[in-house]
Parts: sequence; structure tokens; C-alpha cells
Amino acid sequence: MGKMNSATFRLVLLISCCHALVHVYEHSFASVEQLVVADPDFCVEPAAGKRVSGQLGNCLRLPYGLCALLAGWLADRFGAKRLLLIYLFGCSGTALIAWDSPNLAAMYLAMFAMGTFASIYHPAGVALIAHQTTPENRPMALGYHGIFGSVGIAAGPMLAGLVLNTGANWQQYYLLLSVPGVLLAVLLMLRLSHRQERPRTAAGNPSGGHGHGEDDAHWPSYFMLITLASLAGFVYAAILNFLPRYLDEAGLYIAHIPKESLRNYLTSAVLLLGILGQYTAGRIAKPTTLEPLMAFAFAAAAPCVFWMGFAQGTTRIWAAGLFSPLFFMNQPLLNSLIAKYVPRRRRSLCYGLSFTLGFGIGSFGPNFAGHIQSDPLLYGSLSAVLCVAATLALILWRWHGPVSDTEETDEALL
Repeated sequence: MGKMNSATFRLVLLISCCHALVHVYEHSFASVEQLVVADPDFCVEPAAGKRVSGQLGNCLRLPYGLCALLAGWLADRFGAKRLLLIYLFGCSGTALIAWDSPNLAAMYLAMFAMGTFASIYHPAGVALIAHQTTPENRPMALGYHGIFGSVGIAAGPMLAGLVLNTGANWQQYYLLLSVPGVLLAVLLMLRLSHRQERPRTAAGNPSGGHGHGEDDAHWPSYFMLITLASLAGFVYAAILNFLPRYLDEAGLYIAHIPKESLRNYLTSAVLLLGILGQYTAGRIAKPTTLEPLMAFAFAAAAPCVFWMGFAQGTTRIWAAGLFSPLFFMNQPLLNSLIAKYVPRRRRSLCYGLSFTLGFGIGSFGPNFAGHIQSDPLLYGSLSAVLCVAATLALILWRWHGPVSDTEETDEALL
């Protein structure tokens, strides 16, 4: 594993901070959704609260997925730096719209706009890191990038909990979220010149090197894989959008911590456990074991989700805490399998399509969950979806025998 020089290391950390922030924006609504739909200015009937919350979550996540492919094309044409600046300033601006939303219609607009600007990050940010690293140090850079993303997923509810614990309301939480985007945008303008956007290559090899078989294509496997990714994205969005609400019903009480903060602290702790799954999968996976490990991750997570539907009291925390590391194992495995199934020259486009379908179809998860009031029915259905995903992974395992290691497959592991 090659070492990064100090300039590259600082750049990777800066872009990784942008990665963490996009997940804070992605989960910003889930952290305060109960407070939003209970706001008297929005006139939402209590019986319709969960349904409206699901629709707002859908409204944020749909453009977050569907616009990723277009964002990747724009980043190739106009430069990743420009697109990242649009993402940062755009999300900060939409946080201000949410802060000052006078009615529910304005909140729908704010969520849709935030999802649109947030969709820019993944195709632009990952491409920029790939351009600024060499094959020797790229795995290390992608590892930092993945860890920051996981921290960002957990930081969203933690930040909301801290803000609400001070007595602030959900509007002030969104006002606070407008600040880090502007700060990171300024740092990006100061640290990243247009010259730095040009790709770096390995010494003596302008292309960065090609491993044997890297131009092979397995398109049926790829299309089955992105179908699997769509199912995983659906479960991910459905559970995470209502995870604070789910954990709020655990009945845990801690003196001097309001329930609005406690449920977000619990959510953050549960999501931090996902880092263990990502790290473990990235460390133990090999090109020959990607498919069976993917099948294991979904098959092992399915009974945990089923348990979530019947868990009562504090056992809800245990059920969700066991689900998190098992489910999040799939992410580095999925990225590695895309590198395995598609030719090098098509990987950017194929990753973009994966993000589009995973986040786009996944965006309907909160809407689906919001319309089902019965926890056993909801989590039982989501458990069945994971069983289907595990079956598809087993079919992929049946299709693919042992293959040799390739540089890009190793690079995708976190």
C-alpha cells in the first residue's frame, strides 16, 4: 500500500469531510421528522403524521438518487471542483429554506432541492479522489473516504440530539446545517486549484496500469447486482428514515436528557456500529468470496429486521444494533463487485447508474414505511426484501467461479 504525500493526504481529508457532510444532509430530516410533522404551522393531523413524514423523506431521497447519473456527466464535462462547490452552496441554501419554511409546501420544496444538490457529491467526490491518487495509494484514500461517510451517517442524529438538547427547535437545527457547507466550500476554493483536478497516474504508466481481465464484461451479473442494490437501498431508506422514531419507542429514560435528544443519540450509536461491518467486510473479502459474503450479509440481517418488528422496550435497541453492522457489510462488497463485473472504461458510468438506482428506488422506502402502521408487517416485509437480495447474491455466486485479484477490485474494498 503506497503512502500519500502531505498535499494529497490533506486533499483526501477535505473531500472526505464533504462526504461526511452529504450524509448529514441525507439524514437531516430523519433526525427531526417527528418534530416537523408535529409543527402547528404545518397543520398535519396526528393520524397522518407518519404518512406525511414518509412522503417528505421520499421527496428528499428521490432526486438524491435519480440525479446522480447526470451529476457524474456534468462533473466530467465541467470539473469536479465546480460541481462540489455547487453541492456545498446548494445544500447550505436549501437548509436555509427549510429553516424559514412557512408551510408544508415550502418544506417539500426544501427537501427536494436538498436531495438534488446532495446527489452531486458521490459521482464528483469519488472521481476527484480517484484522479488525485495513484494505484498504490488509492486503497488507503478510499478507506479514509468510506470511514468519513459512515461517521457522517451517525453524526447527523448526534448533531440533532445535541442541538435539541440545548432547547433549540428543528428550524434552528436546519439553520445550523447551513454553516458547514459554506465553510467547506471556502476551504475547497482555497485548497483546490483547477490544475489539481487533472488525473494523476502511476509512474511510468500513464493509464495507471491494467490488470488481467479488467476489460471483461459480465453484463447480466451487473444488472442483477444493481437490482440487488436497489432492494438494499429500499430497505436502507425505509429503516433509517424512521429509526429515531423506532428507538424512541424503546421507553429508555435518562435524567436531564429530553426524549428528542435521546432518540437521536441512540440512533447515532446504532449507526456507528455499521462501521464495524464495513471494516470487517473490507478486510476479509477476496475476489473469490465477494458473492457469498454479500449473500451472508443480507441473510444475516434479515432475521434482525424481522426481530425489529416484534421487539418491545429496550430490546429494540439490541435488535437495531445487531442489524446495523450486518447490513452495512454490503457496501464495500457491492462496490467491489461492480469493479469485478464491468470493464474499466465503463466503471464511472456503471457506478453512477448504481447510485441512481440504489438511492432512487430506495427513496420510496420512507413512503412505503410511512403508510404501514403495523411494525410486524412493516419489518416483516423489509425482512422478506432482504431475503430476495440474499437469493440474488447466491445466484451471482453460482454464476461466478474463482477469479484472480485485480487492482481495481482491491481498491474498492474499504
